Amino acid sequence: MTLLRRIAIIGSSGSGKSTLGKQLADLFGTIHVELDALHWLPDWQMENTDIFRQKVTDALSGERWVVDGNYSKVRDVVWSRADTIVWLDYPLRIVYWRLFWRTMKRTLLRENLWESGNTESLYNQFMTRDSLFVWAWTSKARQQKMYPELLSQPEYAHLTVYKFRYPKQTAQWLITHIGE
Repeated sequence: MTLLRRIAIIGSSGSGKSTLGKQLADLFGTIHVELDALHWLPDWQMENTDIFRQKVTDALSGERWVVDGNYSKVRDVVWSRADTIVWLDYPLRIVYWRLFWRTMKRTLLRENLWESGNTESLYNQFMTRDSLFVWAWTSKARQQKMYPELLSQPEYAHLTVYKFRYPKQTAQWLITHIGE
């Protein structure tokens, strides 16, 4: 079994990156870093890129961690330090189902995201171009083309990559590799 010490979880919005990240961090007794929490400021303002990169560098300075997110502006920081990539490449029907229920929960409970004061609204998620549903649709094909190309580059040859197409595969991996 590959030693999993620094795990980066990637995939489309709604695929379950943060949920899996929390689960793995709990299993390994290590920190979980959610890139969204470092990126989003109050009123949905984006953190300055240089500050964001420094926050990520600081958060991933330890020997063991689990991080989730797809921010290209910090990919080099995350992937160069990671030893493992877990890619949740689920079909859009699964992603949309999860996004729908997550959005409903967050909206109805007025959930404070990342302690930033930000909340989701049904209007933004279903009626605007900023919708995560639109983002999941447009980013999926791009990720499927881009990630294999990136992962084949020499600077990422050190990474062990697990790509899962269905949640059952992810669950089986957890049982066979993590539960040993």
